[in-house]
Amino acid sequence: MKYILIVLCAFFSCYSGYAQLNIDPDDYVWIEKNVKASAYNSTKAQTVGNPSIGAWGDKLKPGIKAIAISRDLIKLGITRNTPFKIEGFSGYYLVKDKMHARHRNKIDLYMGKDIQKAREFGIQNLKVQYGVLKK
Repeated sequence: MKYILIVLCAFFSCYSGYAQLNIDPDDYVWIEKNVKASAYNSTKAQTVGNPSIGAWGDKLKPGIKAIAISRDLIKLGITRNTPFKIEGFSGYYLVKDKMHARHRNKIDLYMGKDIQKAREFGIQNLKVQYGVLKK
């Protein structure tokens, strides 16, 4: 029985990119930050390796609310599955990917395969809030 539970836990953790986490905002301290924001797609031209796999191994598929972060934000404690509230967007976005090391103080909103939507988004300065779990 323990073996079956271990296998099931491993299965669900591997496929966590398929479902959004249930976020209870009261479980987090929300930290406000201004960032530069752009958008990206699941195309070989915009990614390294498999365009449907994020840096932490999460499957990226159209419709999920995911972002990539610049690597300097990791020093703030932002990492895989950190929830973000983004000015002008509803719901919570989860960190599923990392950007190239040349970027600073930036997020990249995942827009599936809709290249036109990403182009229309362009580059913006946005106010975001990221969640840090309360202890």
